[in-house]
Amino acid sequence: MNIEKIEQSVRKIATVANPESFVFDLLLAYGQPKAAISRLKKGDYNRSTNDGEIVWKKKLAFKHDSTSDLHGVIDQMQNDAAVTTHQPRFMIVTDFQTLLAVDTKTDDSLDIPIGDLGDYFDFFLPWAGMEKSQVQGENPADVKAAEKMARLYELILVENPADTDEARHALNIFLSRLLFCYFAEDTDIFASNQFTNGIASHTGTDGSDLQGYLKKLFAVLSTEDRTSFPEFLRKFPYVNGGLFCDEYPVPVFNTKSRALIIECGSLNWKAINPDIFGSMIQAVVHSDERGRMGMHYTSVVNIMKVIEPLFLNELREQLEQAGTNKKKLKALLDRLYNLRIFDPACGSGNFLIIAYKELCRLEIEIFQRLGRSDNAVQMELFRSNLQLTQFYGIELDDFAHETAKLSMWLAEHQMNLEFKQVFGATRPTLPLHDGGHIFCGNATRLDWEEVCSQSSGAEVFVLGNPPYLGFKMQNAAQKDDIAHVFAGKKGFKKLDYTSCWMVKAADFCRTTDACFGFVSTNSLCQGEHVGLLWPHILKDGMEITFAHVSFPWKNHARQNAGVVCCVVGVGKHSNGQKYIYSGSDRIAVENISPYLTGSRVTGVAKRSTPLSNFPGMTLGNMPKDDGNFILTEIEKESLTNSFPESEVLIRKLVGASEAMRSVWRWCLWIKPHQEEMARRIPPILKRIEKVKAFRAASSDSSANKMAATPFRFREQKEAKQNSIIVPTVTSSRRKYIPLGFLDPTIVIVAPNQAIYDPEPYIFAVISSSMHICWVRAVGGKMKTDFRYSSALCYNTFPFPDISEDTKTELEQHVFNVLDQREAFPELTLGELYDPDRMPPGLLKAHHEMDVAIEHCYRKKPFTSDEERLEYLFKLYEKMVEDEKNADA
Repeated sequence: MNIEKIEQSVRKIATVANPESFVFDLLLAYGQPKAAISRLKKGDYNRSTNDGEIVWKKKLAFKHDSTSDLHGVIDQMQNDAAVTTHQPRFMIVTDFQTLLAVDTKTDDSLDIPIGDLGDYFDFFLPWAGMEKSQVQGENPADVKAAEKMARLYELILVENPADTDEARHALNIFLSRLLFCYFAEDTDIFASNQFTNGIASHTGTDGSDLQGYLKKLFAVLSTEDRTSFPEFLRKFPYVNGGLFCDEYPVPVFNTKSRALIIECGSLNWKAINPDIFGSMIQAVVHSDERGRMGMHYTSVVNIMKVIEPLFLNELREQLEQAGTNKKKLKALLDRLYNLRIFDPACGSGNFLIIAYKELCRLEIEIFQRLGRSDNAVQMELFRSNLQLTQFYGIELDDFAHETAKLSMWLAEHQMNLEFKQVFGATRPTLPLHDGGHIFCGNATRLDWEEVCSQSSGAEVFVLGNPPYLGFKMQNAAQKDDIAHVFAGKKGFKKLDYTSCWMVKAADFCRTTDACFGFVSTNSLCQGEHVGLLWPHILKDGMEITFAHVSFPWKNHARQNAGVVCCVVGVGKHSNGQKYIYSGSDRIAVENISPYLTGSRVTGVAKRSTPLSNFPGMTLGNMPKDDGNFILTEIEKESLTNSFPESEVLIRKLVGASEAMRSVWRWCLWIKPHQEEMARRIPPILKRIEKVKAFRAASSDSSANKMAATPFRFREQKEAKQNSIIVPTVTSSRRKYIPLGFLDPTIVIVAPNQAIYDPEPYIFAVISSSMHICWVRAVGGKMKTDFRYSSALCYNTFPFPDISEDTKTELEQHVFNVLDQREAFPELTLGELYDPDRMPPGLLKAHHEMDVAIEHCYRKKPFTSDEERLEYLFKLYEKMVEDEKNADA
């Protein structure tokens, strides 16, 4: 839903507040279906039997009470099992003077006059499908302004097609200038509403003369001597700074676009956050390209995960150590003024802006301590010496590049106001100084040293959130970029696009004391990426200095990026402490591996045989048949009814989908001694001939050879007693990999994997939480699902040798798990392992099996997955070393 319309509707409802319809109108304002609201009115959905009370499952609990203390009423509601059992998202009580509300998910609360509800419309946005983390962590004003600007952009394009690079660049410059003017008139750079009122007073309603007015205004803003301009324009201050100095075409306007420009001016631009607004407007203006390029707006929380361990924590520690010592405080100031912050994928500049603001606030605190240490110092004499020229960026998109430069100026003005609030005076914002060094170009091709030179002896920190694109999502130009960065290196074709920035950053930092920290897709620290990428990063004395382990990507932009991320910091080797962050925990370690554990394993190599004492795992059977060996249930019944002798040539065929959903397919399974019989059955003969033709026509030479045996699968792998099917891909939502024991007559089809005739305890090992931890780390993912490879996950898994008694104990746990499954014959394997539906008995049986598996490693319980993984890597390292020594 449109957030602006929601706000308008809620304000209207709050103004009239009709007790009979209030709650129903409120639900409709957030887009709840009219049919559902009608049924709620009738009582069909109302789970409450109390007068004046409505309880709608998972939506709300509402009570109108004019006689009692509202705080007591809502407290009672929160503790009423008859209400809480229906899990309402919001609880609301009101006497239609005051409104109290509680968000049961976040524990946020409201206590407001009901007429003010419009000011708090964002509280109930989850009803519209917008979780508060999407809009509330910064300010709903950013979302509202971005939507207005997007509409204006679309209206301008109607009259001003931007069909060339020059036209698009001119439009981008115009939008940047427009945004500055809106911000300026609401933050005391211009007089209050000076820009918007000027348009309203000095241009016609049809918009025909607005172009000329804005041309003159932009000219006066870039001209110090304005004697030749009309008096109403001379009242605007001199801006300079590069924003208005060059002349670019200004769009033409009509009635609608002029009206919307004035309407945009009525927004509260003072409440806009330049650190996220730029990303939002970029997303709405270029939403298709933004998605294709993999750009991701980064929330302040995630930015802090980079800049705090990269440099901010150390600066804060230096401040604490300085106390009120003037010499140490001035040395810290000198260090601040010698910093260079470089984001080679800067987007709209949010990393640079947050870094700038945090350094400004640190500078303010230093000045405050200097003032306290010397009573003779006048606080109003302090002036910030942090400069935008200390900040560098590269951005491919021209609009984002222009927005980043603008946003840095706006951020500077905001910090000037913050400085003034503390010290009573500040440096003037106007005329604008030189902005940050933001370059428009392709970071994979530019020489970063030419963008941010390290020759001056400055202390350089590289940071950012480079674009994520898996190799299947990359276009031809992006594949060329990777080939350019990895020229002379092998195995780069499957790497994520982010790898370009990782390698270039390492090269940039390797010859100096610079270091870098990036938000990255966690695939770079999993699976094949580790062996293909990290040797190029960690060579020549580089090491990982800090890491935030995988976390689901969340930000305040309208659409979250939908990936799982990590943060990795890299610098020159040192004996300093390294830290791994997991949630709110910070773990001190001596070394951080590319898997983001405290081990020294630099990569887990594929193996063709198991490292541990396991039976082999093999790829399922490959038909190479163009579908001709496969039978549906109907085809199988028709064939066996017409030719009963064909029954012995047909077997059940199982892949992950069939195993998970208990929906079976069938296949022809013909052995060499059965070929003659099979050819005597016309429908089967026809299928065999089609397979022969398909294989003979294939461009694959191995398929051509198989045309000589067209009656059979490529290979015929089968068990004597039973087999375990292991799906190649499984949902990361599941706590356990859903494995199955299968009858020996069932054919397991590729790409799923199989273990034929295993001892039952093997089921316990590969079902365990220990194994899942390993798979998460070394197996990699397909989107957010686990990707299981026998060469990387099973054959490399470190498991100690165990006694026969221990095997017997594990087998009993396996049988307990299978018994719990069989207690629910109505549920499929997929349903049994759905984390929202997993039966408690099955969960308990798996937990007990987990404990038994972990006891095989050590008696002391593991406290976290990070601890499990660190133990496994150390055991892996030892077992690999033992294997080498045994072969020596």
